[in-house]
Amino acid sequence: MRRHPIASPTATEPAAASLAAPTPGGISRRSVLTGLVAMTLAPDDAAPAEPTPRTTAATPMPNRNAALTELSAVDAVRQMTRGELSAERFAQALLARCDAQRALNAFITLEPERVLEAARAADARRAQGRPLGPLHGLPIPVKDSVNTRDYPTTAGTPALRDFRPRDDAPIVTALREAGALVLGKTNLHELSYGWTSNNLAYGAVHNPYDPARIPGGSSGGTAAAVAARMAPLGVAEDTEGSIRVPAALCGIAGFRPTTGRYPTQGAAPISPLFDQVGPHARAVGDLILFDQVGAGDARPVAPQPLKGVRLALARGYFFTGLDPEVERVCDAAMERLRAAGAELVTAELPDLEALIDLITDQVQNHDVRVELPRYLATYGAPADFDEVVRRASTDIRETFARYVLPGGAGYVSDDVYRAAVGVHLPRLRQAYRDYFARTGAAAMLLPATMVAAPRIGEEITVDVGGKPVPFDVAIARNIAPGSTAGIPGLVLPAGLTASGLPVSLEFDAPAGSDRALLALGLSLEQALGPLPAPRPR
Repeated sequence: MRRHPIASPTATEPAAASLAAPTPGGISRRSVLTGLVAMTLAPDDAAPAEPTPRTTAATPMPNRNAALTELSAVDAVRQMTRGELSAERFAQALLARCDAQRALNAFITLEPERVLEAARAADARRAQGRPLGPLHGLPIPVKDSVNTRDYPTTAGTPALRDFRPRDDAPIVTALREAGALVLGKTNLHELSYGWTSNNLAYGAVHNPYDPARIPGGSSGGTAAAVAARMAPLGVAEDTEGSIRVPAALCGIAGFRPTTGRYPTQGAAPISPLFDQVGPHARAVGDLILFDQVGAGDARPVAPQPLKGVRLALARGYFFTGLDPEVERVCDAAMERLRAAGAELVTAELPDLEALIDLITDQVQNHDVRVELPRYLATYGAPADFDEVVRRASTDIRETFARYVLPGGAGYVSDDVYRAAVGVHLPRLRQAYRDYFARTGAAAMLLPATMVAAPRIGEEITVDVGGKPVPFDVAIARNIAPGSTAGIPGLVLPAGLTASGLPVSLEFDAPAGSDRALLALGLSLEQALGPLPAPRPR
């Protein structure tokens, strides 16, 4: 997503059309979800191979639901594979949670009966003794910029409200072939062009830790759903922070792999140089599960002990100007890592700020005007690029007019673009290679954002230690370099501010070292400790 945001009206409630999106049977999403509140869950001692009875209304069992919604993806799949839990029962619990937390507006499209039908099919597959995949029965929410054959793919923009791609995106195909179910399509910043998920067409997404605050963007709906226990694992997408910013602000784990590790075809694009789908989860083990399927590498990943592991800190760029509470939480988290045996070393990364200023915006604002029209034509969208922009919400139209379209003040010329891609980007990638070689670090450590989640509507400046700081600097300064360079980045929660908002650390590693970073993440997660769940509102 782009930097230099333009102020938009606050979208605190979903648009009426999105609240009443019809299901195949013509019943509104809201009415179907409300009916799920009273769903019963069969007792644990039910015959393991038999699916849950298809009753849809009975006495609610909130405590039982809570136990199921706290399961990790790894644990849920294990129980469903063994027959200790039916896929339908698990889907019912997650759908009930989706209904209970519907005010967060995490979903654009959610069709409960479709999810339950897929869950019953998963149970039938097991009952028939057929082979089960590594994601057997697992409902996974998918960011609504990623193509799905049986749900609309709106990219969060009005002109694509009724766009139904013929085929799944390759990453969705891989997940389904591994046994996963699609748990609806999640809300996002319109066209993935921002970090707030304050979507004027489909309503703002709200942060589960404080609904008055943003969840981050652009994959805010997936992050909110995972943090609020609507699902243990979800599909997000990252160009310049869209996986990592929402993970950081919602207190969950997020993994942006080396660019190209997972297929990105069939997702509404910004730039092929930066775009990358990836997972949100609450546990690193679940990120590994996603990676094994997405990368087609089922080898197990064992924890990398922290003793003697070097983590590098470029303090001059990543640690200056932090909000005092963010700094306090990060300092305490780094002490826990030291206590676990990690060696923290300080080493600067020369010319980083100058290189980012010459590359990141220029590439995105140039490529989107090439790649988005190509995507719309390739997948048979009902609107072309001009119509999508014309019908986009006010903030997106103004952003495109200023930075993307010819005649805008920030329009990127071909000469500027060629220099960004042909000269400055190779320099940045080499600078990272040199940095890791020089420091011997397994990963860089940095605060993911300069601030905790801002309030919805704070899109121009935010208060940082009593000083106004541009929103894009506070949110994106630290996450932009890693995705621009194409290296893998892992976000993990570090703790809560005094007011109860999540603060997160990011760990960036050399290109291609994804499995090693995830192995390290298993130990980092243990050293940092768990984050309290958001309290239901």
